[in-house]
This record gives sequence, C-alpha cells and structure tokens, in this order.
Amino acid sequence: MADSYKGVVNPSAVGKVFRLERFAPASDLAPFIEYFWLVAWQLPDGVTHVQRTLPSPCIHLVFDAGKTAVFGVMTGSFEYTLQNSGRVLGVRFRPGAFRSFLGQPVQSITNRELSLSSLFHCDDVEAERSVLEAPDDAGMVAAASTVIRRALPPPDAEIERIGTIMQTVQQHADITQVQQLADVTGISVRRLQILFKEYVGATPKWVIRRNRLLDAADQLATGTEVDLASLAQALGYYDQSHFTTDFEKLVGKPPADYRRSCKEQA
Repeated sequence: MADSYKGVVNPSAVGKVFRLERFAPASDLAPFIEYFWLVAWQLPDGVTHVQRTLPSPCIHLVFDAGKTAVFGVMTGSFEYTLQNSGRVLGVRFRPGAFRSFLGQPVQSITNRELSLSSLFHCDDVEAERSVLEAPDDAGMVAAASTVIRRALPPPDAEIERIGTIMQTVQQHADITQVQQLADVTGISVRRLQILFKEYVGATPKWVIRRNRLLDAADQLATGTEVDLASLAQALGYYDQSHFTTDFEKLVGKPPADYRRSCKEQA
C-alpha cells in the first residue's frame, strides 16, 4: 500500500525517527477497515521524540502496551512521546463502518475511549499480548484481524454512501461549506447532519474544515510556496488571522513557522 503521511506533523521524521507502515486488510475485513498502520521505533538512551498527529473523522483501534483501546473520533490533535524502543499497531476503520460494531450512533463515542472487551468479546490483556508479542509486522496484523473477526457484523449499505461523501470532501478542495457539499452530493444539509451523527461521529462542518486544514498542513510540510493570505481565502476563511489561529491550535505552530520548521528538518 502506498505510503501517505498526510496528518503527520513534521513528516520528515518518518523513516528517520520512527518507521510507519500501512497494510491492506484481508478481503473479509475490507468492507470495514481502511488499513492497518504500524509505528515502530528504537531510540538511544535518553532521547525522546514527541510526535503530533492531526485528527481525522475515523474510528481507530490501537494496540499499545497498557493503553490498548478503541478511540472514537478525536476532535483535537494527539501527541505521543517516543522513547527507548517499541511498536504500536492501529486499525483505521472506514468512515461509517464502525456503526455496525457499536450498535448506536458513532457520535456517542466522540472524544471517548472504549475497551476491546466491550465490543470484541475478548480478554483485553490477552488480545493486547497476542498482537504486541507477534514476531513480525504480518503476525501483528494477523493477530489483530483475529480479534476483530470475533465480532464481525454484516455489511451496511450506508458505508459505501458515507465513503462516497467523504471522498467528495477530500477530492474537492473548493468545498468549504456544508451547503456546497449538499449541492454536490444531492443530499440535503439536514440529512447530511443526521448521517454524520449516526455514522461518522463528527459534524459535516467539522469534517470539511479538518480536511481543508489537513490540505494546508500537507502543502506547507512539502515546502509548497503559497501565499498564506490566498491559502486562507481558498480554505473558506474570512481573513488570514482566523486561519492562523485554527492552524496553530491544530498543528502547534503558526503556518509560516510550521513551513519553516519542516524545511529545516527535511
């Protein structure tokens, strides 16, 4: 699976400080899982690295020593401190796909964590051990797949519909308002709001704004020379100051500082 580091702050750290891999799911899991991701690192004694990841409108199941859990959509950035050596395996569910596992609106677990045992009919400690003690990457993915198959629900036709809507947001950078999304998809604003509450876990407005900020972070991380005032306008902001405030809150640095730091670390 082709690598993409969109959403990883200062992506130049990938391959230098830690290894990031992505793996496609088996065919029976493909209707529900977008991909498995693995982060592994081995740092010298006394060296630490704080990695920030930007939020996405997806549910993740993360196998991490002592911290294994299902994470609902997190509306804020996530920071993880790497030290010594370790590895973490995550499962990124397709947008909308976790509704069938949860059995209730996905918005009910936004900014929340759930134990594996509450959803996958397993022992939390044993499930974590089976994945993290696997001998290699493939073994970790296989062990995680076994856990998920214990509660595999029937496919939901709405998953494809949600996926199409999300692709529309991602692929159309000019969509900055919910009404624009409604016009393109032919689905009313009210219906979009209901679908997102039930299947996504975040509002259409939040999803659109996050995608546009991710677009901006990706452009700046790759060193694209873009006028920040023009970029703010293209993202649907009334002025550059509001864009700068939102960007800094999400990424941790103002846009100009982030672009400069990415160039320095490249």
